[in-house]
Amino acid sequence: MAAQPETLLEAIRYFSDPDRARDFVVRMRWPSGVCCPRCGSREVGFVKTRRIWNCKSCKKQFSAKVGSIFEDSPIGLNKWLPAMWLICNDKNGISSYEIHRGIGVTQKTAWFMLHRIRLAMQTETFELINGEIEVDETFIGGKARFMHKAERERKITGTGGAGKVAVMGLLSRHGPDGHSTVRTKVVADRRRETLVPEVRKNVKPGSVVYTDALGSYSDLATDYVHGVIDHAEKYVEGKIHTNGIENFWSLLKRALHGTYVSVEPWHLFRYLDEEVFRYNNRKTDDSHRFERVAGRVVGRRLTYDDLTGKTLA
Repeated sequence: MAAQPETLLEAIRYFSDPDRARDFVVRMRWPSGVCCPRCGSREVGFVKTRRIWNCKSCKKQFSAKVGSIFEDSPIGLNKWLPAMWLICNDKNGISSYEIHRGIGVTQKTAWFMLHRIRLAMQTETFELINGEIEVDETFIGGKARFMHKAERERKITGTGGAGKVAVMGLLSRHGPDGHSTVRTKVVADRRRETLVPEVRKNVKPGSVVYTDALGSYSDLATDYVHGVIDHAEKYVEGKIHTNGIENFWSLLKRALHGTYVSVEPWHLFRYLDEEVFRYNNRKTDDSHRFERVAGRVVGRRLTYDDLTGKTLA
């Protein structure tokens, strides 16, 4: 068996063989041996000519794609896996047009593929964070001076954050492996009743929380050691600052404005998942980031109708 790929070029060569690409997904999905995704039986037989398995218990057939982000996709794993490598490891993200040109699929297909991979990049945890936490919020949206007049009139309806989406971020300084990690969430607004519950939902009471001087955070002192930095006067006072989370905002906006250009509000949380994953795994190498996402593809199916909202119509 060939060595696991360490670079993009090696990944393209490695996964160009459909059988090798399938075997990789099988090892990631069933490390203890293939079992039926419907009934769990290990009494299965492989049909080599069709690259599928027959379950001898429930009499159903299945492939390595069933029950994963790849399900019902006619695109081969030899294209899926290089696309996954690219989005996991490109610091500023990769657009659907780049994937379309790079692996030979339509732009619409590439866009759908990237959103399904972002679902696998999603980190869901209910564990409270503690220690020193930076909390901040930002607005995401296109710059009015770059919009067509009709688009500007549709999206920009006021001043400040009007026409943009509010995003809240919490950065935990110096985590268990020595580097900071981030959580983000799209929020309705910057009001006290919106922001404070999100902090309490994510941060362990008694932790040290650093924010700017936004009045919405004034209630945090009842549950946390609350350090406030007033940006009208200074940006750092000892350990009190929000420079870490603001650095994350700059990385996020560089990807959104420079690579993706136009992101609709209802898809924004998926792009946040992508950037959060890359940021939180920035200290690992390319192959480990790729394997972490490849290990999360099961149980996260996303249909085109769900993605585009047609199931709600």
